[in-house]
Amino acid sequence: MAAEKTVIVVGGGLAGLMTTMKLAEAGHKVKLFSIVPVKRSHSVCAQGGINGAVNLRGEGDSPYLHFEDTITGGDFLNHQPPVMRMAERAPAIIYLLDRMGVPFNRTAEGLLSFRRFGGTLKHRTAYAGATTGQQLLYALDEQVRRYESNRQVEKYEGWEFIGLIKDEKGICRGVVAQDLRTMKIESFTADATVLATGGNGVVFGRSTNSIINTGSPVSICYEQGAVYGNPEMVQIHPTAVPGEDKCRLMSESVRGEGGRLWVPRDVNDSRKPFDIPESDRWYFCEELDPVYGNLLSRDLVSFIIYCVCRKGMGFKGRQQVFLDITHLHHKKGMSKDLIRDKLGGVLEIYEKFMREDPIDNPMRIYPAVHYTMGGLWVDYETTGNDIGLDIDSPRNQQTSIPGLYAAGECEYQYHGANRLGANALLTCLTGGELAAQGVLAYLRNLDVGHEDLSSTLAEDARKFRQAEYDGLKVSKGSENPYQLGAELSETMWNYCGIWRLQSELEGARAKLDELTVRADQCNLLDAGNWANQAVPYTRTLKHMIEMSKAIVGGAIARDESRGAHFKLDTPERDDDKWLCTTKATWNQSGPTFDFSEKVDVRALSPRPRKYKINQNTVARFILGDDVLPKKKEASTPGD
Repeated sequence: MAAEKTVIVVGGGLAGLMTTMKLAEAGHKVKLFSIVPVKRSHSVCAQGGINGAVNLRGEGDSPYLHFEDTITGGDFLNHQPPVMRMAERAPAIIYLLDRMGVPFNRTAEGLLSFRRFGGTLKHRTAYAGATTGQQLLYALDEQVRRYESNRQVEKYEGWEFIGLIKDEKGICRGVVAQDLRTMKIESFTADATVLATGGNGVVFGRSTNSIINTGSPVSICYEQGAVYGNPEMVQIHPTAVPGEDKCRLMSESVRGEGGRLWVPRDVNDSRKPFDIPESDRWYFCEELDPVYGNLLSRDLVSFIIYCVCRKGMGFKGRQQVFLDITHLHHKKGMSKDLIRDKLGGVLEIYEKFMREDPIDNPMRIYPAVHYTMGGLWVDYETTGNDIGLDIDSPRNQQTSIPGLYAAGECEYQYHGANRLGANALLTCLTGGELAAQGVLAYLRNLDVGHEDLSSTLAEDARKFRQAEYDGLKVSKGSENPYQLGAELSETMWNYCGIWRLQSELEGARAKLDELTVRADQCNLLDAGNWANQAVPYTRTLKHMIEMSKAIVGGAIARDESRGAHFKLDTPERDDDKWLCTTKATWNQSGPTFDFSEKVDVRALSPRPRKYKINQNTVARFILGDDVLPKKKEASTPGD
């Protein structure tokens, strides 16, 4: 075994824990940083399940079909070799989790039970009721605790990542972090660093993400030189319950188990939803596509609901439609116990916050930002011209900064323009596994260990972040950072959300420039030295604004519609000009974009998505032929 090295993992969710476990198994020491206790990481909120073509139902499913559905769902913007690796590893990952003790639902015969999810016609999703993420997270946490008990893993819970340590060659040599209780800022050197910090939904305000999911760690790395891949690709989940602090996800598993989306045909219908007969209900997804119905890809279902409500057809004219499972009990005869066995976690959330039993009353939902397909650009290496990955390559999961790796939702490469439902947990685990393998290869070729670095390198990085914090703490401007955060989320949701128009995106860019100036003029809210929340929030706000500039800028530049990115100005997908990665680089004056990286399509040539409809046909069907503006001439990448 190679000599023990030290690796820093930032993020305690599934990707971070999988990476930590694999590195510890290989005999290396891991310092694990998490802004919240590990078991409270956002992975705990995942409900629906994890994909894997185990094919226990004999449907002819296979890893290749899983790969094909993922690429098609991503509208061919995802590089194909890492996706193939993900699909091939999926069955083994599910069986690994099963051996770890994850309480997956089972059939009467004792076999693993699989449900359908959006974007596929196969029963491919293993699940543990409706709390799959929680069960997976707890199982992995138990594995990591084994190594923590012998001090091979050291946890830093309640610490916020605030910067990278880079040497004179631009190599990542560790991190700077802040203890959010004592507010002490320290630097930590390591031989390699892995970022596994999740998504950025808080940027949009109306999000199913936890309030810790600001995207700030990705933005920090981006501002320190890391390339940001496909920032404009943001997934809107079609079914969520709005709340004051965040939106509550109503998992796709509800539709996978037979949930139906509808509104009354008469918007003024005063009857209770349960009393409205079938003939007076508009099942809009089933009418638009009888094959996939309510299990269309997430971008399409979100867009359909948006258009229904934009037309004024939402329930009582509001921005809400029904997600209905009442028929499962009242018409199909499923017992309430069986329904709760499959969907208990979701139903409990709805009942708690809406004070209604969703088995007897249709749920009222509306789309919300759920996932970012964009993230830190990461590399991979294949074995020659073959699609298979060289798992011993240090390039796998490495960002554009040497020594810095990324896994999970904070990186970009698996989902393309739209994530297929139930692939998130899988990519956290397969990406974390591959990141660990990439780090191990990197460590084997490491010339200078972190113990041999100049002591001033880490101290200079710490002093820089300390000065940044101290400057914010004494700020005496006139702006309220929380008000600026509200303005940021309103701008991003309204002008860079489901429906994008070039002129509105350009207006959003101007607003972000304004917010940049105002964020430097925040008022002193808290000068305390214990558990100060205001100053870290202001720091995070500034990073969120910089990240938003990349998201909006990428949406402006990509003159086509693909997956979750739909522009009224250019409603068609354009593979001739735009089958390429958006690579954003940070600059003080705003992001610059490189579109020279063509998508690797060696296994599956791009083709129109196999769904009967797209956003274009949806908009015309629901809102009329005149809703789409006259198509303008699309630009070429680099124009």
